[in-house]
Amino acid sequence: MPRFANMHFPLKGLLKHRLTPGFFTSQPDYLVLLSLSAVVGALAGLIVSMFEAAIHLMTDQRLHFFDSWQLPVGITALLVILAGALVAAVGFVLTAKLAPETSGSGIPHVEGALDGLHDIRWWRVLPVKFVAGVLTLSSGMVLGREGPSVQIGGAVGRMCAALISKYPYAPHVLTASGAAAGLAAAFNAPLAGILFIIEEMRPQFRYNFTSFKCVTLASLMATIVLRYFHGQDAVMDIPTFQVPPLGSLWLFLLLGIIFGVIGTYFNLWVLHCTAFFKRYHRNNILRVASTGAALGGLFALFQLYLPSISGGGVALITEFVREPMAWGIMVLIFVVRLVATLGCFSSGAPGGVFAPMLALGTLLGLAYGTVAAGLFPSLVAEPGVYAVAGMGALFAATVRAPVTGIILVVEMTDNYQLIMPLLMTCLGATFIAQALGGSPLYSALLTQSLSTNAPPAAPTPTTASAAAETADNNIPVASAPTKTE
Repeated sequence: MPRFANMHFPLKGLLKHRLTPGFFTSQPDYLVLLSLSAVVGALAGLIVSMFEAAIHLMTDQRLHFFDSWQLPVGITALLVILAGALVAAVGFVLTAKLAPETSGSGIPHVEGALDGLHDIRWWRVLPVKFVAGVLTLSSGMVLGREGPSVQIGGAVGRMCAALISKYPYAPHVLTASGAAAGLAAAFNAPLAGILFIIEEMRPQFRYNFTSFKCVTLASLMATIVLRYFHGQDAVMDIPTFQVPPLGSLWLFLLLGIIFGVIGTYFNLWVLHCTAFFKRYHRNNILRVASTGAALGGLFALFQLYLPSISGGGVALITEFVREPMAWGIMVLIFVVRLVATLGCFSSGAPGGVFAPMLALGTLLGLAYGTVAAGLFPSLVAEPGVYAVAGMGALFAATVRAPVTGIILVVEMTDNYQLIMPLLMTCLGATFIAQALGGSPLYSALLTQSLSTNAPPAAPTPTTASAAAETADNNIPVASAPTKTE
């Protein structure tokens, strides 16, 4: 039976956690922190820009390196597939051998660091996440670079915090600032980067005006650096849609309800698949490498012959919104990509799930809009509006950050006029996911990883993130140790 949120707020604990006073007590200390936050943002923006460029370069080299050899078409395709298997296997091995904390998106690792559960070994995280991420994502696997960008930004913040080790709160503030900068640079969305820290990482982030200014400044600097290299256009080149009529808002609410159910089960499937791969790998490098080779080769094959089923999905979103297919075909691609996303993201690959989730939301939202246009032609003039709403709805249902999802989508698509339908869809998805008892994806992954790595006899007090979700939903959560890894 689903449980609904209670209205009990632990006032003293909440105020103590959220409003940590006196980070820096003098004006020079305050200026040092702000200056370093700007440096963190600029560095994160530069590294994330290089990360994106390296992924594109590696992908292009793998696909076209053998063209000049003038081999038969079949032999060339086989070499391209084998190259995909090889680079993915190397990425998996580097991750498992040198820095296991860089597996997956890395966002739960950053949340754990902000919660004081472990430290960020930035001297390992930065090179391993960059190199292994480039290798794995360039193989064609269904992974995104946005989650890794958040972890890269957090590692940059922790690196810069080492320069002012005499300030005890600097690591927390600069790690949060770097994480916001990483997301802002990955999506060219500064407001979404700020809101992601405040909304998604609310149980871990120690809020006061100084820390908020640092996060804002870092996001701004990262976006400036990114736009210097890539221009100021939105990430997704899709049409600007007209505002739908008020009478169609119930259609957006219904879409949100559908995504609320899907998002809840998506999170459960991710947790089950992640646990399965961990049981299978058991820190055996041969199994890790074989998993990477199998997935890399498979999706390199799809990249050649079924490109809609490979890659993160940003290009797919633009293609389908501009030229929609029949709704049945889009639903079929949605199901196949859903399975592919679960397999790739849960496998331990150093890649994220942001872009694949946005692609899934686009496919199902556009299929829904196509059907709605046939049933209610007076209410649905442009089915693509529901693709935009679907992006935000699946993000809101899985990550449980509806405002971040709304702002992220409008910044990525440059469709700021769709705030009202996005509010209806994202809030509907969030309410349904909460009513069904689902937990936010990254908090659940953090709890799972800590429980997996905990020694049998260790005490297990509840983490702050899990405690916050319990307060929201009144649902028992798994315990996690507070030991530093």
